[in-house]
Amino acid sequence: MSAKFELTAEPRAEQGKGASRRLRHAGRVPAILYGAGKPPQMVTLDHNSMLRNLENERFHTAIMDIKVGNDTDQAILRDWQMHPFKPQVLHIDLQRISATEKLHMRIPLHFTGADVAPGVKQDGGIVAHLMTDVDITCLPKDLPEFLTVDLSHLQLNQSVHLSDIKLPEGVGITSLAHGGTDLAVAAINIIREEVVEVPVAVVPAEGEAAAAAAPAEGEAKKVEGEAKKAEPAAKKPEKKEGK
Repeated sequence: MSAKFELTAEPRAEQGKGASRRLRHAGRVPAILYGAGKPPQMVTLDHNSMLRNLENERFHTAIMDIKVGNDTDQAILRDWQMHPFKPQVLHIDLQRISATEKLHMRIPLHFTGADVAPGVKQDGGIVAHLMTDVDITCLPKDLPEFLTVDLSHLQLNQSVHLSDIKLPEGVGITSLAHGGTDLAVAAINIIREEVVEVPVAVVPAEGEAAAAAAPAEGEAKKVEGEAKKAEPAAKKPEKKEGK
């Protein structure tokens, strides 16, 4: 059974960006309450309380009692919007529920037994979590906070699938109920080190180096000789005539 939360909401008449901005400045969060055959209702909620609730994993799968004036409805969190740069809740969507109608909810997965799994403990494998949550269908009274995935039996290169998850009574995985693929939820693999080849400079043998140096030395001497020929002959000093 999921956790229970109680929220006190206030009705609101104004709509639009300007009205929502004023509500946020006053510490309130614009919200909508809808579903269960009743008309949608615009409400506001205390911002700081909602911010704390959203940080609690249990809140996201909880059945809440929403009190608006003298009326109380049961609802679930269906959607929320956050400011992209700061911890500010911009909007909340709450869906009323009926005790006799099944819910479609996304439930977190909690993994256990990884430290004792043979693939990890004996073979040094690493657990890869391929899913962190899953869509389920159930009545409100059967709604779980999370589903447990047992990894304690996994060998190296083995995986656990959706069909391997032990479900509480009255709970079904939505995709499997509709003939979907039995996807892997987690696996144990070995990490292989990537070998990077480093190019090695080729050092010539001693004889090859000498042979390569000889033409270069001869060319240098040739250039030096041509340069000397090109220099003009120095003038001889003139003889002074005697008196």
